Formats: sequence, structure tokens, C-alpha cells
Amino acid sequence: MRRRLGWAFGAVLLLAGMTGCARRSPETPSRASDAHTTTVYVARQVRTLDPEKPRAQALAVRDGKVLAVGSREEVLAAAGPDARVTDLGDATVVPGLTDSHGHLEGLGRYLAGVQLVGAASRAEALQRVSRAPATARQGDWLMGQGWDQNDWPDKVFPTRAELDAAYPTTPVVLSRIDGHALWVNGEALRRAHIDKNTVDPSGGRILRGPDGEPTGILVDNAMNLVEAVMPPGTPAQYATWLTAAFEYCARVGLTGVHDAGMSLRTFRLLQQWDQEGRLPLRVYAMADGQGADRETYLREGPYQGTLLTLRAVKLITDGALGSRGAALHEAYSDEPGHRGLLLLPPDEYARRVHDFMARGFQVATHAIGDRANTLVLDTLTREVAAQGQKDGRHRVEHAQILRPEDIERLGKGGFVASMQPVHATSDMPWAQTRLGAERLQGAYAWRKLKNAGAVLAFGSDFPVERPDVLAGLYAARTRQDAQGQPPAGWLPDQRLSGEEALEGFTTGAAWASFAEARRGRLQPGMDADFVALSVDPVDAPPAALLTGQVRLTVVAGREVYGGRTP
Repeated sequence: MRRRLGWAFGAVLLLAGMTGCARRSPETPSRASDAHTTTVYVARQVRTLDPEKPRAQALAVRDGKVLAVGSREEVLAAAGPDARVTDLGDATVVPGLTDSHGHLEGLGRYLAGVQLVGAASRAEALQRVSRAPATARQGDWLMGQGWDQNDWPDKVFPTRAELDAAYPTTPVVLSRIDGHALWVNGEALRRAHIDKNTVDPSGGRILRGPDGEPTGILVDNAMNLVEAVMPPGTPAQYATWLTAAFEYCARVGLTGVHDAGMSLRTFRLLQQWDQEGRLPLRVYAMADGQGADRETYLREGPYQGTLLTLRAVKLITDGALGSRGAALHEAYSDEPGHRGLLLLPPDEYARRVHDFMARGFQVATHAIGDRANTLVLDTLTREVAAQGQKDGRHRVEHAQILRPEDIERLGKGGFVASMQPVHATSDMPWAQTRLGAERLQGAYAWRKLKNAGAVLAFGSDFPVERPDVLAGLYAARTRQDAQGQPPAGWLPDQRLSGEEALEGFTTGAAWASFAEARRGRLQPGMDADFVALSVDPVDAPPAALLTGQVRLTVVAGREVYGGRTP
């Protein structure tokens, strides 16, 4: 069976990275240097991404900022005789790594629920559900995430029948790996009042059998029918989910996350943690512009805290390719007559873009199919001109399938291509089946977008994939799976160099969040966010990234993973 790259060797990274290292969370704040303490970090090399001084041997940190970067002697002299020195040995230090598209609450829920990623068959998925941990309950509902029928021998959607046999009275809700479809049982359908007479909602599909009865698969906006009747998580559950998510992210070397579509409830909790000094990583939040929370976000406007920023809004125009919800100009190659789903009508999408832009928000829009990407670019281009914006840096999240002319428009329009390298390596076994060979020429087209002038900001879309940056760097450089297949890489002309891949998680992410003057490089005066790796992500053979380890994660001068135990 094909191994999904991000989740394939993420467990290896997790176990290796935990050896001899400290774990920290909002409940156990990281070690902060005394106000006037200076720490010098010495390593085999420091990759600064500063064009004038690309490599160094050491850097000094004081008051959360980089004090000096250079040779060991230069940095020790700048730090003074009272500086504390940490020798990182043969590690390579890089600027802070940011996942430009993730879901913290979703990751926490995944870690707590039934974990279905990597299940090789429907039977294995059902077996995992039967071993559900107590934390997988939300009220009396049983929750799980991560199944992918494309990984199963028959590659067809499961049905409610398999779940009903084991759970006739307990509602079961299992989210597909892309988060754009649910597999539910009959009890969940009953509580949501979904039957053969229920009309498909706009932007959603209720899959049905020959008799018209729902099969138990709900796609895109049809998921809302079940989610609306589910009991909400408790405050304790939210705190547990987010704590686990932050711990995981720090272990895999993330110093920051762009959270793509944050619920108001999560935002309020992170505001509290940030004000109390308990937020361990930087969070650039995109307000959830899809649901009812958007009205509160619009009324309150952008927010700037210490490590928490709210400046963007996340909108969703279409579904995902794996569940055939991505909106295409022409029909799916493997489902004639079906062109995917638009989750927001074009006029409603335009209205929300106008309202949030006028309120000072950066607009970040999920667009996977080529029809959705055309709609997004048409709308953003028109609204930017109407409002006279000079530097909105509006983002296209995923930008997976584009027509050639839209690749050029995205680049020339000054928009950000917020992409996930591991999506290409996960989708490559079946993407051509969905799209055909011709449309693949504009699919996961990192090199073409970069050449067109687009800024690439890289992430993982966790928990769809693990938030393992080393996995993303490997995928960006090789376009191969963890076994090195295909030998030359999938659509290999779209591969990136080691430095270009690293820039996607550093300078590109910083620019996409208006932080390029403070983060993304290691220079005196910039924020002291950096990561020490056991492998050089730029020049080492790509395969070495598969077993690389994160040795230290530092945010604002605080060691949030690895190093000394506080």
C-alpha cells in the first residue's frame, strides 16, 4: 500500500525527537531568559536566509530578539562575558519554521479521536473504530478522522451499513482525511433528520443508494446537517485539544502556525493564553468566515496580541479533489457530468470578500479546482481594484489545479499561493484519474507559480497531513513518496531546490503574514525564532530528511521544545 508521506515517517520523527528532550505546553510554560540574560547558540552551521550573510556558526539571543549572528568569536564578543553558551553540536540552525495552513483545533481533535489515517482497508478502519479511546467521545457521539477510500483496494466510499452493525444506537461521525466528507451511521442520520426525502443542500451532496436512501456519506455542505446537531466540546476538551496540538507542533519544529479558519471559541481561548503568557507558539489566525462567527469577527476587526495575531479571514469556495467536491470547469474524468461543488454562491462569496477587505482583513480563500480558482482570482482582482488596495497580499489556499492563464494571473496579481507540498505526493496515485493528463499540467504547480511571480507560503493542512516540516521539505524537493517513488518524481519539472523549499516555510510564510521585517531570516533585531535540526535541509540528500530530527525549537527566545528542562 502507498504510504501517505506526511503520516508515514512522522511517527519516526516524533519518537526520535522526544529522546532526551523536554516537553512543554500552555500548562507548563517554556523557559524564558531573565530580562538581561544573553544566550549564545553555537552549531555546525546557521542558515540565516540573509543574502548578505547566508551562513554563520553562532547566534546570540537577548530579550526575545536576535542580538548577533556570525562566527563563534564574533558572537561571543557581542554577547559579553556573562552570556550563557549552548553548544548544539553538529546541528543545522534555520529560521523559525511556520506551517502556513493548519488547523490547531482539528489536530487536537484528531489526536484525541479515532485515528484512521493509514487504514489500508475498510475493515481496518472499522477495527480501529472498535478500539476507540474514551477521549473519542463528544457527548455520546463517537468521533474519528482520517479515512481515505483511495487507499483501499476497492477505492469506493464506505456506507452506513458497516457502522450500523456495530453501533445501532450510538451516533458515529468519521471525517474523511481532507475534512470534506463524513462517514456516518444510521443513528447520526436519524438525529440529523436526514432521510430519502432530504434535499441536497446548496454546495453539498448526500450520497444515496439505488433506493434513494442515504448511504452514510455526506460531502461538503451536507456535513453541516449532522454537525448542527452534535453536542459541542466542553471547555476542558478544548483546552486538552489545543494543548496537545501545540505540543505536537513544537516537537516537529514549528515556531508558528497560520490557522486556516479559526472558530471564535478557539480564538477566545488563545487570546486568554496569550494574555497570560501561556501561548507557546506564534499563531496567525484566519477568522472563520464561513459560519456564523464571521459576524462577530467583522464587528470586532483585526487583533494584535503578543504571539497571537488575527488579520486574515478564511473563506471556502469548493470542496476537495479526493471526494470530488473540487469545482472544475469541465467534468471529472472519472465521473462524467459532475463538475464538483461551489460551497458559496459567487455573489455571496463576492459580498464576503468586499465586507472583510473593507474591514481591513487579508482574504484567504480555499480553492482547489480550476473553476474555484478562476472565481477567486476574478473576485479578488475586481475587489482589490474597487477598493484601491496596494498591498493586500490576499491568499489562495491550496491553489491545487489552475488553468495556465490563472497561474499567470495569480503571480502578476500579487497574491500568495499558500500550498502544501505533501498534498502532491499524497494525491499523485489517483489525481490523473480525477483530472486526466491535460489538467495535470496546472496541478500542484509550484515551479510555474513561482516563475509567474507568486509568493509561495508552504504548510501541511494538518491534520489532513502531519505538521512535519521535514516531510514537506522532502516532498517539495523530490515530488516522491517515502519509498522514493516515482523514481524521477511526479511531474518533476515542478520540483524546487532545497533553499526554495525552505523559503516556503520561512520567508514566504513571513511575507504571507506581513511579518517579513521581523521573521523569516536570522538577522540582528529580528525575532529570535529558530529551529535546530540534525540534518541540513538545503544541501543534505533529500532522503536524509526522512530520518531527520528536531533538536531544539525556540520562539521569541524561549525554548519550547528540547534543550534544558525548566
